[in-house]
Amino acid sequence: MSKIDRRAFLLGTAIVALPGATFAAADPYANSPWRKLSDADWRKRLDIASYNVLRKEATEMAGTSPLNKEKRRGTYVCLGCGLPLFKSDWKYDSGTGWPSFYTAIKGALGKKTDYLIGVPRTEYHCAQCLGHQGHVFPDGPRPTGLRYCNNGDALKFVPA
Repeated sequence: MSKIDRRAFLLGTAIVALPGATFAAADPYANSPWRKLSDADWRKRLDIASYNVLRKEATEMAGTSPLNKEKRRGTYVCLGCGLPLFKSDWKYDSGTGWPSFYTAIKGALGKKTDYLIGVPRTEYHCAQCLGHQGHVFPDGPRPTGLRYCNNGDALKFVPA
């Protein structure tokens, strides 16, 4: 896989370059102050579990997030930077043990192919701070048929 493939995200119809990528592309968050934070800054801002998920692409244990039981109306935002990612109306119980959504707020996520477990999966990150959120799978409910399987340690719920 080329350096461009590993460091590019699909954001809508634009390819978004990660820091260190070999090309520039249209990216509405390219100058975000969240992208300028050092690793040390992120470590200070986040607890260890959220740091490992958002900055090191870890996965929390299934069934451990209190957000699995969240039923109120509101918005799920990136814990790293506060960018709104999902509306509560789009959340459903996938039975997987992680907060799941069938769609995301337009332009809020960047996607890339992840080969970490040996098979390709579509990974998604917050478009503003590039914090890892989870993976999207084609086994969700209507109307999209998608399941955005999100780490609760990467989200914050903001009640309406």
